[in-house]
Amino acid sequence: MADPALGPRLRALRAAAEQTVATVATEAGLSVPYVANLENGRGNPTVETLSRLAGALRTRLVIEFVPESADSTASTPSRSLAPGSLVRWSRGARFRRDLHALADATGRTPADLAPTLLTALAGIADLAGHEPGEADWNRLLDALLLVFLHPHPDKQATR
Repeated sequence: MADPALGPRLRALRAAAEQTVATVATEAGLSVPYVANLENGRGNPTVETLSRLAGALRTRLVIEFVPESADSTASTPSRSLAPGSLVRWSRGARFRRDLHALADATGRTPADLAPTLLTALAGIADLAGHEPGEADWNRLLDALLLVFLHPHPDKQATR
């Protein structure tokens, strides 16, 4: 596989969308073993396959050419690899409940917000330099809920 981050990213997006491998495979017109292999880092999908997977996951496929310098790669959000702890945590009831609350607060659907939220959280893990645990993910989500559901009074005055 050309990008080792692709498999875990596919898995994280699928888990956040609360879909099974079978559902994604069916919606993308692919076999279940093929999608499972991609999630496990095996295979070399075509752009057409990635486009079909993006559609099944209700995301957009973005293909970029970026300089190989360390600075530009680190700042590219699509390069963030979702840590295993984030993928596991995003499957839980707490994440799903709070995802729905954030989606309501931002006027988005949970399926639309989940990939953005997981990418942002994976970026925070990159900044931390270590893999956060479940308690850390809960605290980060608490902070986001505080910001979006209870804006600072100065922010409300400008609305």
